[in-house]
Amino acid sequence: MTLKLSDWDIDLPKEKDEEYQAFVRTLRFTDGFALLFVRCSPAGGQELISKVKEDIHDQNIEVLKLNQDITNLYEIIDKLEHKEQINILFITGLESSLSKYEEAKTLVGWSSRETHHYSWKDVPPLLININQQRERFRDNFKICFVFLLPQFAIKYFIHRAPDFFDWRSGSFDFPLDSETLTQESTRIIQEGTYEKYTSLTHEETNQKIIEIHELITDTTPNETKAELFFELGYLHDVRKDYEAAISSYDKAVEFKPDYYQAWNNRGNSLYNLGRYEEAISSYDKAVEFKPDDHEAWYNRGISLDNLGRYEEAISSYDKAVEFKPDLHEAWYNRGISLDDLGRYEEAISSYDKAVEFKPDYHKAWYNRGNSLNNLGRYEEAISSYDKAVEFKPDDHQAWNNRGISLYNLGRYEEAISSYDKAVEFKPDDHEAWYNRGNSLNNLGRYEEAISSYDKAVEFKPDYHEAWNNRGISLYDLGRYEEAISSYDKAVEFKPDYYQAWYNKSCIYALQSNIEQAIENLQIAINLYPEKVREWTKTNSDFDAIREDERFQALFTNISY
Repeated sequence: MTLKLSDWDIDLPKEKDEEYQAFVRTLRFTDGFALLFVRCSPAGGQELISKVKEDIHDQNIEVLKLNQDITNLYEIIDKLEHKEQINILFITGLESSLSKYEEAKTLVGWSSRETHHYSWKDVPPLLININQQRERFRDNFKICFVFLLPQFAIKYFIHRAPDFFDWRSGSFDFPLDSETLTQESTRIIQEGTYEKYTSLTHEETNQKIIEIHELITDTTPNETKAELFFELGYLHDVRKDYEAAISSYDKAVEFKPDYYQAWNNRGNSLYNLGRYEEAISSYDKAVEFKPDDHEAWYNRGISLDNLGRYEEAISSYDKAVEFKPDLHEAWYNRGISLDDLGRYEEAISSYDKAVEFKPDYHKAWYNRGNSLNNLGRYEEAISSYDKAVEFKPDDHQAWNNRGISLYNLGRYEEAISSYDKAVEFKPDDHEAWYNRGNSLNNLGRYEEAISSYDKAVEFKPDYHEAWNNRGISLYDLGRYEEAISSYDKAVEFKPDYYQAWYNKSCIYALQSNIEQAIENLQIAINLYPEKVREWTKTNSDFDAIREDERFQALFTNISY
């Protein structure tokens, strides 16, 4: 059998036995330095070595197994013991160095760019070294080197180490026989699972990709090709090479157009690239061929949700739970879409279904609490957050939001305890520090409140609300200059933050600094006229300047 490579130009025998006999003859008649390239699978290579050792007795045959990435083959051979006595040296595992050098999609050459563009800047160090050491191989080693390689590695030699490859004495092809091909394909398809693939190292993943590609030949049935390309897609997905995964799934559906699992996984890869519209189209194909594919309906809903198309997302989740009523993730995400539409009662019902089927689903309990909080049902929200932290004690967001519900009930001490748990599990949770400060402020514990706001702005320096409320606590302590500095920070980060401008004007009014009071109050009024004027009417801070004409001019059209 001949390899379909443009430079694989030797007229090889057609039958496997004839190919083997030609190979053995070449080995027997080779004296001294020679380069032979053999295309075969790893298993086929071991079988070939054993057979050659049985058939050739008058030559010293050794095997060099390369199990790790290398860059200098000459040096490794030069360090072999008794290398002068070696006649034939089989070299296996060289592909590992090539597969580690680039992503496997480049190695197998699926696109025209990957197949035909071989610039020297892309040559692996190993092949650069081999090209440079060519004469030293010839002059210093009286050995017949037999490189046992998969197809992609031979392609590398052809295109990226042509000087070395051109010195070959022969090229041989030992593809898997149809029975072995079928057995190996079946094994890989049956054994392949996402969980198994995630446990592979990067090198093992590359080897698996190479192994699968060796099984995809012109004689491989289309159904098997589709399943093998599906496995390749899985492998690329595992290492987050989503473009290569999409290419694999494209091949899978090319050979099996109704392969709904491939359409679904293709959608997942597109989703992971943020290409939600294309992902939806892929999920549409999945449910076209399998209308009750709950996974595709669910994944379709997530993509729609990411596009802000919440109504459509809900419809997609509805289909998912129609075909799999206990799909808790679908109920959960359906609740999120309903939340985004402000339909909190319905969202709560959806979260109820999620925790019905998965009682320890802390995220659903947490979101359920948020919906209840949005409805002002604070006691129920607290109970929901309690369930969230029961199943995930370090859920800092649940502790924080639990504190908010307690705060809304005026239970400030309990709220502080909840915020304390939030920052215990996430010390840089600026929101929890801010909320903690608010509760302390409401209890009149201003110094502690300031310390809490300090932590909030330490972790989020542009947190304008924290700077403003810090100023309020300082104001309550009569530390007016420090309060003004804090308000200044608030408007530095949010110039249109009318509350801080207003708060500054209050202090200046108390200090009878009419110019600064009017200036800051005018800015606040410009930003929010109705609210600021309403506040000012009843705020005693302005009593000292209320009769001033400049102050009254700001309220010309306001009656008291």
